[in-house]
Amino acid sequence: MDKFVIEGGRKLQGSVRVSGSKNAVLPVLAATLLTDEPVVIPNAPDVSDVRQMLRVLEGLGSKWERSKEGVLTVRSAPVPHNEAGWDCVRKMRGSVAVLGPVLARTQHARVSLPGGCVIGVRPVDLHVKGMKALGAKVDLDGGDIVASATGGLRGDEMYLGGAQGPTVLGTANVMMAATLAKGRTVIHGAACEPEVVDLGECLNKMGARITGLGSPRIEIEGVDKLHGCTHAVIPDRIEAGTLVIAGAMTGSKIRVEGCRPDHLMILLERMREAELPHHFGADWIETMAFDQRKKRAKPTDVTTLPHPAFPTDLQAQWMALMTTADGMSLVTETIFTDRYMHVAELMRMGANIRRQGASAIVMGPANLKGTQVMASDLRASAALVLAGLVAEGTTEVHRVYHIDRGYARIEQRLAELGASIARVDDDPDAIATDTAPAKETITPTKPAVLPKPAATQTVPGKPAAPVAKSAPARAAAKKPKAKAARR
Repeated sequence: MDKFVIEGGRKLQGSVRVSGSKNAVLPVLAATLLTDEPVVIPNAPDVSDVRQMLRVLEGLGSKWERSKEGVLTVRSAPVPHNEAGWDCVRKMRGSVAVLGPVLARTQHARVSLPGGCVIGVRPVDLHVKGMKALGAKVDLDGGDIVASATGGLRGDEMYLGGAQGPTVLGTANVMMAATLAKGRTVIHGAACEPEVVDLGECLNKMGARITGLGSPRIEIEGVDKLHGCTHAVIPDRIEAGTLVIAGAMTGSKIRVEGCRPDHLMILLERMREAELPHHFGADWIETMAFDQRKKRAKPTDVTTLPHPAFPTDLQAQWMALMTTADGMSLVTETIFTDRYMHVAELMRMGANIRRQGASAIVMGPANLKGTQVMASDLRASAALVLAGLVAEGTTEVHRVYHIDRGYARIEQRLAELGASIARVDDDPDAIATDTAPAKETITPTKPAVLPKPAATQTVPGKPAAPVAKSAPARAAAKKPKAKAARR
């Protein structure tokens, strides 16, 4: 198990390139189950959630390989296995996205109820509702979703909105299943997030017929068969937003490249309200340097809502930023009601935050002090790293396996910008109350002989990744005890 050791108070400078979107690539990986032809993803991020999803696909009979340049190629079995057990699915909520594709391909699916970050109740009732609308019989049996569609799925009209608004993963799941359903499917109340649009564009490349992407009404005309394709996923807007906040929080000039500012307009608007200097172009955002002794961010009022409003996945990072603002800020969480696990840890560092119902009142500016803090989930861990960058003294962030789920080599990339951050082996006695995920061992599978794509794509600026073929190479890797950045 690792921890980050951060020496705060350093300015950052330079440029950093955004990875492919973790939240976009997971459903795209699930979509590879809809065809037995290769699907090539040139810019799949090398994060633990992606590796976990590949384990789920291996369990369903898929083969995969990653080239030296990081190009990921996945090929499903001619007839996929139709059971995804608890041992794999429990570790990541995104793995429930295999339900729709497996059901569409095999007419039967048994998928364990998913796990993931502890940020509140995230039911799968809308996934089940969508599959039932497509004609499937769905039951819950011993913690598993059991779905069958003898004779195949049938298109229909449905409303997928829920108490917290549209369901992003539910929309993706139903949309994938509907591509092979007979007839027309219309999803009302569909999620409009960029990751849903990206999945739809990938499915259309595979031969699907989907219209209305990016709107609350998506229409899918079923087809008999899908084929392989090459699809580069969109840049990770949450990673980009986190890096932009890092620049603003430290008063530094950093340029975040290879991103989509149009996916982050609400963040840029809130930064304008906070009078944090920045500018942006077609595929970059740059924060401007300023003297934090003379200038503080202005307080803001932020409410998380479905896209294009402020994303819940940036709430913790924004709260960390507002601890340094001059005055009272309000942060209201409407998507995941328990997504305030980072509050207590920020308060350990000296933040003045009071929880009131679905809102948190943040009084700034706080004189943050380095201390030992615990990461509770993916985005909370990012917030604690940001706080550590500006805190006085040394901050130790434990349980950083959370941040590895969605940020590739974050400590290395921040170090390259000038941060003093190191990944080191953690002391098990310091975190005796917590248990990290066990290091999985997987029965080696022989990589499939995959046809070469017509044109191999690489991502400009992305460092070469070591060759990985299914599980064996991962099992042999050994972790260094202490380095400024682990490669």
